[in-house]
Amino acid sequence: MAGKNDYFSMRNEITNDKIDALLADLPNFISDFFYGIANNTSSLTRLNYAYDLRVFFNYLSEVKKIGVEKMDITILDELKAVDIERFLNYLSHYKINGKSVSCNERGKARKLATIRAMYRYYFNRDMIKANVASKIETPKLHEKEIIRLEDDEVEQLLDFAESDNAFSGRKQAFHNKLKTRDFAILSLFLGTGIRISELVGLNVDDFDFDNNSFVVTRKGGNRTILYFNDEVKDALYAWLDERYEIEGLPRDENALFISLKNQRISTRAVQVLVKNYAKEVTPLKKITPHKLRSTFGTDLYRKTGDIYAVADFLGHKDVNTTRKHYAAISQDSRKLSAEIVKLHNKNEENDNDR
Repeated sequence: MAGKNDYFSMRNEITNDKIDALLADLPNFISDFFYGIANNTSSLTRLNYAYDLRVFFNYLSEVKKIGVEKMDITILDELKAVDIERFLNYLSHYKINGKSVSCNERGKARKLATIRAMYRYYFNRDMIKANVASKIETPKLHEKEIIRLEDDEVEQLLDFAESDNAFSGRKQAFHNKLKTRDFAILSLFLGTGIRISELVGLNVDDFDFDNNSFVVTRKGGNRTILYFNDEVKDALYAWLDERYEIEGLPRDENALFISLKNQRISTRAVQVLVKNYAKEVTPLKKITPHKLRSTFGTDLYRKTGDIYAVADFLGHKDVNTTRKHYAAISQDSRKLSAEIVKLHNKNEENDNDR
């Protein structure tokens, strides 16, 4: 078992256990696929593949009237492109474990990508005759609206989180205990744009306050040095002062952010705290940790104009992933254009006549 403070190793072990459990519900031949891609994919990617393939083979079991445990690899050669297209249509509304589920266009695209990866693996190893999945077009994806905080909303959010009387009732009681920690979490998100998993995985000894830097574990396990400003530094110092005074905190607990249970905070807890603070300040915007990341990326691009610098700071392997932040700049341009166009030009003409 991984060490207590090795968050990412522990997460990988738990994820691999979930994959093993899911493999029991998949055809036996699928294990070859998962072993084959193990060295080129993350455990989280493989877990998502397992979930997707469970839906796919359960669907085939219903259509073909054959148990999943009886399927062998020849079933992949029996399928035509139209069969996979019918599966994508089925995803619009289906049931799994008695629960109704609906896949949007992005969900369908992800499951198709999983099926393509599976077919490509077996085809490249001459284990099937044809790669029919490659013939299926990806569902058309509509651009998602860029949701982010404006500069004044960032300031309002941080002021609210730092205030003494932010909430009422039970929420206020938690706020009184966690205000300094929560303010540091929000500041770190908005000041560095890190992912929620990266934040949760941070340890105290990942930080070098002399250089305003810290080491973050990116997707795929790469370790990268990032930097923060003095505002973030002050927020982190304030939290560390409180953290070291927590009664009953195990001496070997190295996690930066601690829950009320005196253990590493969970991703779910971080999601909830961001939601609770943000909905008080921007009730019409559904702000998540990822939206705080987008806020940082957009602001960094606006101030630097360097899409490659933004991609590097955010840890994007493909700069095209980062270009979505440019869309927000385009929104700024559209706002400016709207202000330039005057509806009452006649009034200006009258002024000029005077």
